Amino acid sequence: MLPGAVPVFSVVLMLNFFRAIPEELEEAAFMDGAGHWNIMARIYVPLSKASIATICLFALVYHWNSWFDGIILMNKPTQYPLQSYLQTIIIQGDTSVNSTTDWQTMALISDRTVKCAQIFLSTLPIVAAYPFLQRYFVKGMVMGSVKG
Repeated sequence: MLPGAVPVFSVVLMLNFFRAIPEELEEAAFMDGAGHWNIMARIYVPLSKASIATICLFALVYHWNSWFDGIILMNKPTQYPLQSYLQTIIIQGDTSVNSTTDWQTMALISDRTVKCAQIFLSTLPIVAAYPFLQRYFVKGMVMGSVKG
């Protein structure tokens, strides 16, 4: 449980980000009388919004795509999370939870169309979350490219 709690890639990403911040910012804050917690809250956290947004998006995509966890942890296909349910339908073709009206409707539609629609619907939450995090990515790219 613990090795998956903090991904190593996220730790390396944050470590390299914090190494790139000049030490003079921390020294100037100490000279002004700020403590460690005050420096973290007023200097490091606002500067690291881009890297935190990146890690949040990576974590969101990872957990959204973790269909295998739902299959392992749930006993019945009716209790599967969305990604696990879609995976069983797309890969294995398990439609045992469908009712008779679902079967009548699906007889009129191509199997390939149903699979494409399910894949499209499964990507919508990630696509919906990205615009809210995009401004941090753009800000992080601009901040990383401007060298003084």
